[in-house]
Amino acid sequence: MLAALRADRLRRAGRVIRIWRTVLTLLAFLWWDAQSWTYRGGPTSEQRQNRQTVRARWLTDELLRLGSAFIKLGQLLSARPDVLPAGWVAELASLQDSVPAFSFERVQAMLEEELGQRCAEVVDLDPEPLGAASLAQVHRASLRSGRQVVLKVQRPGLEQLFRLDLEVMQQVAAVLQRHPSWGRGRDWPAMARECRRVLLRELDFRVEAQYAARFRQQFLDDGRIRVPGVIWELSSRRVLCLDYLPGIKINDREALVAAGIDPSAVAEIGASSYLQQLVRFGFFHADPHPGNLAVASDGALIYYDFGMMGLLSDGLKRRLGSMVRAAAARDAASLVEEMQAAGVITTGIDLGPVRRLVRVMLLEALTPPFSSNVIEKLSGDLYDLVYGQPFRLPVELIFVMRALSTFEGVGRALDPAFSLVAIAKPYLLPLMTSSGSGTNDLFNELGRQVGAIGTRAAALPRRLDESLERLEQGDLQLQVRLGESDRQFRRMTLAQQSIGQSVLLGCLALSAAILGAGSQPLWSIAPLLAGVPVGIGWTQMQLKLKRAQRLDQLPGSSR
Repeated sequence: MLAALRADRLRRAGRVIRIWRTVLTLLAFLWWDAQSWTYRGGPTSEQRQNRQTVRARWLTDELLRLGSAFIKLGQLLSARPDVLPAGWVAELASLQDSVPAFSFERVQAMLEEELGQRCAEVVDLDPEPLGAASLAQVHRASLRSGRQVVLKVQRPGLEQLFRLDLEVMQQVAAVLQRHPSWGRGRDWPAMARECRRVLLRELDFRVEAQYAARFRQQFLDDGRIRVPGVIWELSSRRVLCLDYLPGIKINDREALVAAGIDPSAVAEIGASSYLQQLVRFGFFHADPHPGNLAVASDGALIYYDFGMMGLLSDGLKRRLGSMVRAAAARDAASLVEEMQAAGVITTGIDLGPVRRLVRVMLLEALTPPFSSNVIEKLSGDLYDLVYGQPFRLPVELIFVMRALSTFEGVGRALDPAFSLVAIAKPYLLPLMTSSGSGTNDLFNELGRQVGAIGTRAAALPRRLDESLERLEQGDLQLQVRLGESDRQFRRMTLAQQSIGQSVLLGCLALSAAILGAGSQPLWSIAPLLAGVPVGIGWTQMQLKLKRAQRLDQLPGSSR
């Protein structure tokens, strides 16, 4: 007993050390990649992109090796472009775990433990799993009634491992929060708590069963969409029983054509079903990669796996409606104001670069002919804007953008002429009319705005008289803020300081070389020691310059 306890402690200690090693290596990579001098001949966009790709693949491999909790953590981080660079986010978004299946004997033991006597209802349980992942594996079976089902069985001992990993995540978050740079503008402990909540909830298959039932209810009257039903009496915390709905993988175009199914019709069904989830229901599938989508023999679309679902609140839907109206009018200023009101952009920052980027994004996205990958381009621009800047994109909004981008890619693979923007038009009209109940809401909104303008106009003479009186009394102060000019001036000041420190570093290095070559080389230590604080200051100056230049490096931001 004592030996087993000691062995368990050693395993836990080894696990903690392995996790911390990965975290420290990741932080070292992020720091190294942020330094301009680590790039031969100076950093270029191509060099940065290539290095990001290498780092992102390394992180993906590390998360896969660390196992279940960190695979799920990677999927959650793919919804946080404010934490990792865009290239890393794109790689993590495609993170799909595939791990060896556990033994059939353990599957049977788990079913008996969870279902008890109800196991007798399950017959013809296939020993070979249909699929195996980090959380569970799926087996096909039949019930005594003849109903064909699949059983999703959780890996044994998973919850204990999850809790250990989540404790280490909390420790990592606390360390990051105390760092003066990494903790600025971010709440790492809150992110860790949210990860803990989401991951522990995903271990409870009863929650997934409720999600599946709710999602199925949304499309009961739509014959083009199929969602497996839940067999509640054979579902528990660690076992989920669903109807077996076979189909052709949605990205297998050749198989679809061979089955007599029109791929372009499948693409349109998929896009319209997802837009319905967003606009009509506000409850959507947050992980619609091709592995979770299939096509039935009659051309209907089948959804699988309901562990990750998104929910748009009424407030966020209304705010999205305002954003859509501003985007349709190509009003970049109003769109930025709506984003700030929604909490996407923090207050008290220079909005000039943001408006410029939004204006470019609107022109590129909403000017016909529409690009076939317009959502993917918008997502990339948005992720570049968010990283390293004071933005807080709602996780639901990132899931929406990622899912739309996924559907866009699947649609292009099925039909080269596929256009998500064209399909989206009839679904965006309800958003443009506020609550979606009719065009009266749009007129009400216009009336409200006209009333607000009238109120301001009526108050204008009084405010003008007060301002003139204050001017006569010498109490009026005029503040003029030139955001772009101030930003350029600050950048010029930083550049001048950087040049001065570079010259000083060169002089100190030259002094050390001269003294080292003299009769008393020990004196060369003095200029080297003096150069340490100067070098630290120079490095900090380079980081500030890089942050100041980040928005200008975005595609089209100079227009």
